[in-house]
Amino acid sequence: MITFGCPDRTGIVARISSFLAEVGGWIVEAAYHTDPDTNWFFTRQVVRADSLPFDVEELRARFAGVARSLGAESDWRVDDTGERRRIVVLVSKEGHCLYDLLGRVASGELDVDVRAVIGNHDVLADITRAHGIPFHHVSFTEDKAAAFAEVAKLVDEHDPHAVVLARFMQILPPELCEAWAGRAINIHHSFLPSFIGARPYHQAYQRGVKLVGATCHYVTADLDAGPIIEQDVIRVDHGDSVADMVRKGRDIEKVTLARGLRWHLEGRVLVHGNRTVVL
Repeated sequence: MITFGCPDRTGIVARISSFLAEVGGWIVEAAYHTDPDTNWFFTRQVVRADSLPFDVEELRARFAGVARSLGAESDWRVDDTGERRRIVVLVSKEGHCLYDLLGRVASGELDVDVRAVIGNHDVLADITRAHGIPFHHVSFTEDKAAAFAEVAKLVDEHDPHAVVLARFMQILPPELCEAWAGRAINIHHSFLPSFIGARPYHQAYQRGVKLVGATCHYVTADLDAGPIIEQDVIRVDHGDSVADMVRKGRDIEKVTLARGLRWHLEGRVLVHGNRTVVL
């Protein structure tokens, strides 16, 4: 799979497709988009591995020349979709997102290798281990810096394709935001940029909103301001209490996180600045 971004101009598609044709590449999926505001071109190309006379490393090395000729520099990737994706999940006390992810994995709907679940509380240890997945409890009650260092060590042991903050309820320090840039994915329980920070459903209730939602986004050092992968909403009305809004919001959080994570792991999310294109 090739994901690629560069300044837009004529001949980009022809250059990529010609390169693949010359090496015998059989394209089975292709998507394109140009952002007229930034004049930036995006594409995602999926090629049958058995149509190529070499492995993914050789494809990556050969495609580097094509990328340079089109001005892509570092804004491109070549990945082996046959490699099973690895994730590590960070949690706190609320389990609805974790339950949903574990259920999708157990049913085969989400084909990922959950290497570990790390919690700042241990209330989700039993359900995690019931699925045959290691659970690590890291306390944040005393030294947060030391706790984050332990979390980083546990995560980095697995070199995951995604670090999923499934209602982790802790703000990642800037150094981890940088180290996990483009891999750390958060689910925020509101339709960003509205109701940022704590108790968003209470904020929404006080405003009398008619929709509550969830935002799946990449984590950056700017709180709840990273590139947005996916969002969704559900309708509420004047008869709903805060508890009703929380219940409905949790349903949307689960679906939005699962959808955003899937798109990330399938290499469909291309980031440019603080915006994303999902192909």
